[in-house]
Amino acid sequence: MFLARRLVLAHFWVAFAAFTVAILLGEWQMFVRSPLYSWVNNPEHYYRSVTAHGTVMAYVFPTLVAMGFGYAIAELALKRPLIGLRWAWAGFCMVMAGTLMASAPIAVGKASVLYTFYPPMIGSPFYYLGVVLVVVGSWVWVALMAINLRAWKRDNPGKSVPLSMFGNVAGAYLWAWTSVGAAIEIIFLILPVALGFKDTIDAGLARVFFSWTLHAIVYFWLMPSYIAFYTIVPRAIGGRLYSDTMGRIAFVLFLVFSMPIGIHHLFADPQVGAGFKFVHAVFTAMVSVPTLLTVFTIVASVEIAARLRGGKGLFGWVKALPWGNATMLAVTFSFIMLGFGGAGGLINMSYQLNETIHNTQWVTGHFHLIFAGAIVIMYFVVAYDLWPQLTRCLPLPTRLMQAQLWLWFVGMMILTMPWHWVGLLGMPRRMAYFDYTHPALQPQAWTVVAGTIGGLLLVLSTLLFVFILARARRSEATPAPYTFSTPLHMPVTTPVALNGFGLWVAMMIGLTLVNYGFPIAQLAMLKETSVPAIAIGGT
Repeated sequence: MFLARRLVLAHFWVAFAAFTVAILLGEWQMFVRSPLYSWVNNPEHYYRSVTAHGTVMAYVFPTLVAMGFGYAIAELALKRPLIGLRWAWAGFCMVMAGTLMASAPIAVGKASVLYTFYPPMIGSPFYYLGVVLVVVGSWVWVALMAINLRAWKRDNPGKSVPLSMFGNVAGAYLWAWTSVGAAIEIIFLILPVALGFKDTIDAGLARVFFSWTLHAIVYFWLMPSYIAFYTIVPRAIGGRLYSDTMGRIAFVLFLVFSMPIGIHHLFADPQVGAGFKFVHAVFTAMVSVPTLLTVFTIVASVEIAARLRGGKGLFGWVKALPWGNATMLAVTFSFIMLGFGGAGGLINMSYQLNETIHNTQWVTGHFHLIFAGAIVIMYFVVAYDLWPQLTRCLPLPTRLMQAQLWLWFVGMMILTMPWHWVGLLGMPRRMAYFDYTHPALQPQAWTVVAGTIGGLLLVLSTLLFVFILARARRSEATPAPYTFSTPLHMPVTTPVALNGFGLWVAMMIGLTLVNYGFPIAQLAMLKETSVPAIAIGGT
């Protein structure tokens, strides 16, 4: 019996409702910045929209998906009722309350500071308190995932933790630690100013604390997608997982390497020394290792599915893949976008090459391909795969799912590829408008029009996605027991290091303290580094 079914559904529906609003805001931003529309004459409206879009996409949407998916995994993989169901509902209510609290000042123009906060700009304290409440609600989920895993291991001594739960708890621990940076920034640096106790802020120190969160949060977003890669995709396409061990290694490597890398976002900031910038660049390169391991493992798993279907030859097996299967289509699109986005990320992490594309539209194209492209398309897969369990519906319509995934992939490619191009030409990001009648800018106007068209396809894809879920036909029959992917060769025993997190959490915390400790201590001890705060829309 799936006791957490309503809890998971609540998380998913709120997540996808917020996601729909954010997608509409994103398309509005593309449209009003393009030559297709006469500018609304108030740039603040644009930044208000960008703040809402970013806050939902960075904090609310992925957090609710990770929490909902995590609760489902805790019951379905461990095959036992979720411990702490009431606490889980309390955490969900905190996230909801925080979302509403942060949304109100954004809507009235008192918090147009973008989701990265951008001190010395200071918005309404209710915006920051809302974000904090969202994070605290998510920490309830972190605690419950740890408690449920510990209870299962106590009752099943010596057994291997199911891979889906292993990845789930890895993601929870990663989020618990990476959110600390932004929490410190808000509580100790921003809120005292927002509440009127101070009128200056150390913007440089605040940016370093946010960099603690800024890049590692991407891997928190990514974890549900990688869990889907390993534990849903092989089963959904009729195959086997190539290696259970490889999945565990990938998850723990994300814990170790995704934290001490955020200063590569501060290459252009003078307050951090060149030595630590270089160290963070090196560690950023190491994050590619678990991604490459995953690509190899999932491609091998896909090949197994094809050969089980009769695929022959060196490449002939590709034809035997179940291309009519929506999950097969989604993982293919995800890997294509991950490839393009990851290649762009190699430029961002380079201490030298970053100078060419820093703060340009290239960066926007890169992170949209990674998050909105490779990651979000797998969130769709998670929802599609779990929906019969959550709603007891009949199988979802395959052709509509395929159409929705195609719209998302094509729309994302049309949206992001021109951004990479104009980024190389030097177009800055986060500009409210451009005068495309200027001879120097006119040749670039087509890129914003293309982005508007791509955004429209994403809107259509989102609406179709919500329609498919909302119109799922109910069935009186009890759904078949839910299963995760089975490894091709189930290991007889799992190494202790790959069946728990003590070693990896210690390494994660240790590397973070080493890579951030000195820069933070140095900046904190410097005198006269604070600058006057700039109130946005009044407080």
